[in-house]
Amino acid sequence: MGHILKNQNLELQIDFPLENYSFSRFDWTGKIVSVKVKNIQFASVEDPNCQNQNLFGKGFYNEFGIDSAVGFDETEIGGWFHKIGVGLLKKEDAYYAFTKPYKIKPAEFQTRAGANHVKITCISARANGYAYELRKEIKLQETGFSINYYLKNTGEKTIHTDEYVHNFTAIHNDFVGENYSLNFQFVLKPELFGETVNPELAVSIGEKGVSFNGSPTKQFFFSNLSGGKSVPAAWELIQLKSKVGIRESASFQTSKINLWGWKHVISPELFFDIHISPNETKEWSRTYEVFEI
Repeated sequence: MGHILKNQNLELQIDFPLENYSFSRFDWTGKIVSVKVKNIQFASVEDPNCQNQNLFGKGFYNEFGIDSAVGFDETEIGGWFHKIGVGLLKKEDAYYAFTKPYKIKPAEFQTRAGANHVKITCISARANGYAYELRKEIKLQETGFSINYYLKNTGEKTIHTDEYVHNFTAIHNDFVGENYSLNFQFVLKPELFGETVNPELAVSIGEKGVSFNGSPTKQFFFSNLSGGKSVPAAWELIQLKSKVGIRESASFQTSKINLWGWKHVISPELFFDIHISPNETKEWSRTYEVFEI
């Protein structure tokens, strides 16, 4: 069932670390699986066709190190490396892949829940000179919620990774189409994007936003929407029919923004670059707001 945070406007469902999702990709600390406002659902799922939803993303799951987990390159095959927020994963070949089902030694988790917040701590084991303590607070606001992060390097080596929230978003379970508008706070220049996968041309790129020509039957993906430039870490998704939307803003600037989606889900992703020397800490936050227009 998970833990429910609720006020007169909003209901948030959070799964604790050892509940439900137990795959080796997404952070287990505070898995936000449902966001409802006046019975309107704002959270979707990664793959609606899978038989076991606990192996895939949903809601507002975050991930550390999608391209390379901490210490992976230095770990010998058969050894164990860190996936922040999950535990130690067993290295079985020379290339890291976030979709691979790695064997897991879970980290140590501590959870405290209050009336309007959940605090979860993840304490790692030591492996290859790396270790960390991650604290996360998910806090209910009047018309949204915030996620506050605290990451301390307790090992002997510098931690260099990144973090993002996948934002599996849909409003009222509405399929992707002309009803949606996705907006950013910077000028989009498609010629500067990294990768573009838009097989049905269902996604149209405007000056500061994205629109949808129809419901895509195939997945779409755009990487590096800012062209590598530092821009405000923010987006907003509006369902024009119901005139409601959701927006995310972060405490940092970002130089990496990706967009993934399918017929049932739109996932803007704001990446935070992390570089922490031994005995140092890094703090950052993300705030989500639901609004009417």
